[in-house]
Amino acid sequence: MNAVAAHRPDGDGRSSVSLAELIALRARVGRARMAPTPSHAARSGQQSSRLYGRGMDYAESRVYQAGDDVRRLDWRLTARSGKLHTKLFQEDREGCLMILLDTHASMRFGTRRRFKSVQAARLAACAAWVAARAGERVGIMAFGQVDALLRPRSGARGALAVCGALAEWDVHGEQQPERAEPLSDALLRISRLLHGANRVLLISDGFSCDADARQRWLALRQHVGASALVVADALEQSLPPSGRYPLEHAGERYDVVLHGERQRRAFQQTLGAGSARLGQLAQSTNTRWRNVDTQTDPLTAVSAVLGSAKGAR
Repeated sequence: MNAVAAHRPDGDGRSSVSLAELIALRARVGRARMAPTPSHAARSGQQSSRLYGRGMDYAESRVYQAGDDVRRLDWRLTARSGKLHTKLFQEDREGCLMILLDTHASMRFGTRRRFKSVQAARLAACAAWVAARAGERVGIMAFGQVDALLRPRSGARGALAVCGALAEWDVHGEQQPERAEPLSDALLRISRLLHGANRVLLISDGFSCDADARQRWLALRQHVGASALVVADALEQSLPPSGRYPLEHAGERYDVVLHGERQRRAFQQTLGAGSARLGQLAQSTNTRWRNVDTQTDPLTAVSAVLGSAKGAR
């Protein structure tokens, strides 16, 4: 867990990320009925079965972890690096989930329960705990206000590291000037930083989705299984009722007064433009995706796209 995130005052879980809440999601995932992950080629985006035997094809080596079979030590790499490494074979290759998190200023908005940025962090943390329980490594890359990468790690340590990064990035992003990065650029970057990942989960409100993103998304899907969670506020999803809406942007507060249906519809379409674009991209590329509002249970949404939980007991 990141020391900065661990020692700062915890967020309120509404406008700022609560590290305690992200860690507590571990218990919810632990109570979920988990479906076995099907055996699949790594390119399909599913982890292969963890069967042991002789005559299997060598896949890769990684740093030794407690519980690894000492008979599988990679002595040559150990000698070169000075650190113990274990050989992995095709049939017991670890699954690896990389989370791509949107941290643009547009995510710091919400009218129901919590900001989109807070809901996005809850979704990312839940995905990390699901991956850890499934025996996968998990890492995360942020784009937008925050440009950062947490390399994949295994087990609870990996999920805790993701939670700590989410809490720290939330504070860091709030303190940064507005910075824009097209989704296409972020997809190109993560495609070069997969580190053996076989699944990618995008979490975004879609406002960064640009014209080149579709082609980059298709290119990414040639190598990994890719899914998306599109985070949206209630005002972005449905026609708002007539009334006065106090809003704040870049430190300035102002009121938006909505009366006629045409005015209300134009307001909703403007606010919902990002989620509409990203949803259209997902549909047109046959991507597994879900719209997620700021009140949705994160485990339900994550399970829908990662397909690794069957509800809670």
